[in-house]
Amino acid sequence: MADITDIKSIVYTEKALNLQEQGVLVVQTAPKVTKNQIKEIFKDYFGIKVLGINSLRQTGKAKRFKGIAGKRNDYKKFYVSIPEDAKIESLSV
Repeated sequence: MADITDIKSIVYTEKALNLQEQGVLVVQTAPKVTKNQIKEIFKDYFGIKVLGINSLRQTGKAKRFKGIAGKRNDYKKFYVSIPEDAKIESLSV
């Protein structure tokens, strides 16, 4: 069962905002989340029927933290197509 807490954040970059005008939301999640779970979240919590979903896995960037080699966490990004008339109040920019 998917939960709303599986969505880490909504991405607000220049590209993501241009896609949002076309009815595509960019959502960042944990790597274990699947397309069906994202579809279920949008249906249950937002009441929106998803038109399509594209996903990609993003590996964490190798960084140095206070001189110690480390790595950022991996995440998964979903491009969720929603109908043009659908709006999510909490995501209004």
